[in-house]
This record gives sequence, structure tokens and C-alpha cells, in this order.
Amino acid sequence: MPDAALATLSPAIHAATALTADGWQADVRIVLAGGTVATVTTGVPAQPGDTRVGVIVPAICNLHSHAFQRGMAGLAERRGPAADSFWSWRETMYRFALTVTPDDVEAIAAQLYVEMLEAGFCRVGEFHYLHHDRDGTPYGDVAEMAQRIAAAAGATGIGLTLLPVFYAHAGFGGARPAAEQRRFISDPDLFARLVEGGRVAVAGLPGSVVGIAPHSLRAATAAEIAAILPLAQGGPVHIHVAEQVREVEDCIAATGRRPVQHLMDIAPVDGRWCLIHATHMESDETEALVRSGAVAGLCPLTEANLGDGTFDAVRFTAAGGRWGVGSDSHIQVGLADELRQLEYSQRLAHRARNVLAQGGGSTGRALFDTALAGGAQALGTRPAAIAPGAPADLVALDAGSPALAGRAGDALLDAWIFTGMKAVDRVWSAGRPVVIDGRHVDRDRIAARYARVATRLAAG
Repeated sequence: MPDAALATLSPAIHAATALTADGWQADVRIVLAGGTVATVTTGVPAQPGDTRVGVIVPAICNLHSHAFQRGMAGLAERRGPAADSFWSWRETMYRFALTVTPDDVEAIAAQLYVEMLEAGFCRVGEFHYLHHDRDGTPYGDVAEMAQRIAAAAGATGIGLTLLPVFYAHAGFGGARPAAEQRRFISDPDLFARLVEGGRVAVAGLPGSVVGIAPHSLRAATAAEIAAILPLAQGGPVHIHVAEQVREVEDCIAATGRRPVQHLMDIAPVDGRWCLIHATHMESDETEALVRSGAVAGLCPLTEANLGDGTFDAVRFTAAGGRWGVGSDSHIQVGLADELRQLEYSQRLAHRARNVLAQGGGSTGRALFDTALAGGAQALGTRPAAIAPGAPADLVALDAGSPALAGRAGDALLDAWIFTGMKAVDRVWSAGRPVVIDGRHVDRDRIAARYARVATRLAAG
């Protein structure tokens, strides 16, 4: 990022209002050092040179991303001759995936990560499965595409948890992969090289984390999941599960068990795991997921766009379940938007209001706190916090935004999340100022590069 832009803000921030580890406080001075919060002092005036903001809160992780799909946002919104579904959308995605080069992926990912930072996300879990050349041949450096993801993260300043994806089959029972899946496919030996290459790719990124992601129960057998788990080396393990009704039906036909039941039978699911979507669970599966300590990775906007169904967040949360949010296919990139869509999906399902709040409590605060903790757990990092020693991933809201006028305390979060008005003013990622006045410090250059790529891809 440009040195001049980084030099415009001091390592000390003074906030009129801050959501600290001890709750909302007034006149808070936060000193940053080495990517963490060094000191927090409340009830004090600003000092000369401090960056002054109105409202500051910790930043939330985006726990599920397929970066290349940002380049196809809006390209699957035309109805086919029959009813459309996730499965018809997937055919569009496959065709798009076969067109992009490593340079394209880097440009698309950089644009996406700029949008995430401007939305208030500070770390992304990149569920990375676009591995090989367009004919399915591994690149000379098998982790070429991971290198491009890492380059985009480095250029934008977003924190990165890289999750190389193991993808071997087209369906349950070890079905032979389809030709259009050729850029994703590996066996356990090739996957080990991909994971090692991913570790090399992110080695220069401060705070980076590497985990693994068996794509789904239909794309990886029980034996293959067991074989690759040691490659995580204690890091996060993510998997798509129970996203679609057809997937549930196919899993029952192949194994006699529903997807989450089957996963719990074959794998040591624990707090390192994140089950992406987990939309279609019965009560015993919900209870098993809660007991495991794993995180449910919810992607409300994508799930709505694809017509996936509605996660039973009320029962899951009431049982003590942990969840976070991700933007998945990136049909829209917005932190407040994901949280709002989650709550609204529950309101529609239950015909009630404020369903994910505690009795008498703020819905925005309940959504924010849960996503903050769950997202960090899923990505193998500590939650951001305005507390000494915590990661300095911070979001300043524009106190002059009409959305926040006259609001205080938790009502600030309610207004940010539910009005839909733009409110993010500044963002610090690992202590580095990356968004100023609502704009990423390198937005123009990154957007221009992306526009050239998107125009060429659209032209075929």
C-alpha cells in the first residue's frame, strides 16, 4: 500500500465512544503497536496528533470466501428454461472458473478484499479450490493460485486465513469428477503439496493462518478426509455441509445418514472445525453440532441468492451454538448486510421480531458479539477487541452519518446493521490504516485493474 497513505494516521486513536472489552466507554484513547492494541485509557482527552473518530468497535472476520466468484457476481441472474436452483447456478460458476488466469484471480481477489475492508471486515477465510491451469494441469508451482490470493491480501492489508480445498469427486461414493471440475481436483499426495505451497505463499503476511478444507462430503470420502486431516497441523478445518436438500437426499441414499450425522460419525469434529451453511439439520444434528464446539459458518446473502433455505438460528443459538458470517459467492459484500439478512431470515421463518436478541437486549449487539467470537474461532485467531494485547483490527463508524444521529451504546450497532446506510469511516487491519473516509487507501488503482479484467472476461 502507498507509504504516503499509511503515514496520514498516527498510532494513537481517540474515540468519543468505543465498544471496549468492558463495554461502551466515552473518551477512549487507544495506542497501537506491532499489530495489537498496546494501551486503552478511558475518560481522557485527545492528545496532539491523535486520529480522532466518533465511534470505534472491533472488526469481525469474514469466515467464508471463494474470491474468484466476485468476478461473476450478477452473471447468474437470468432464469433458464426450467426452474433455477443452486445446481443451475453451479453450472454458470463452473464455466466462469474455466476462464480465469492467475493474473485475473489476483485482480479479482484484490477488488474483493478492498470491498470487504470498506465494509468493516478485517480478516478473510479463503476457501480456496481453484488450483490448476485451465486444462486441469497443475501449475509448475502447484500453489500458483494461492500465491495470487496471498498477493491480493498483502496488497490490500486484509488478514488472511488460507484454507486450501481438497476436492476429488463429483458425488457421494467416490464418483469420478466431471470435466468442468478439473481445475479443483487433487489426490491426497497432490493436496499435501498444495497445503505446503500455501504455507510458503502466506509466510510473508503478518498474522496469516493456514488450515485445510475438505470441500464437502460429496467431494471427499471418509478415508480421504481422515488422510488429509493431519495436514491442518492444528489449524482450522472447514467443510461445506447440508447446504442443499438434494445433498441431504444423496447423502442418505449413499450412507444411510444425514450429512451432519455422517460427518460426526467419520471425523473428530471439534472447536477447530467450521461447518459451512449447515442449513438443513434436524434437532439431533443441531444438538451434536453444538456439543462439538464447532462453528456454523453462515452466509445469509449467498444462501438467499441461491435459494438454499433458512438456517435454524433460533434453536441453534438457544442451545449455545457458535456461528459467524461470510460472504461466500460475494453477490454482495457487506458485514451489516449479512447480519441483517440473518436476522430477517429468522423473522420471516418465525413471524416474529428481534428473534436473535436476548430478552430485553439489543438485536444488533447480539448479532455483533456472536459473529465477532465465532468468526475469529473459525479462522484460528483471537477476536479483535479494544483491550491491551488484542489484535488491532478496528472499525470507526462515521458519527456524522444520519444513521447514527442521536444514537448511543448498543443503539449504534442497531442503526448500523438495520438502516442499511453506509457508516464505515475508517478501518485498521493489524494496526495499519487501510480505509480512510470510507475508501480503501489504494482503491482507485485496484478498481482500475479489476475493471480491465472484468471487461475482458465479460467479452469472452
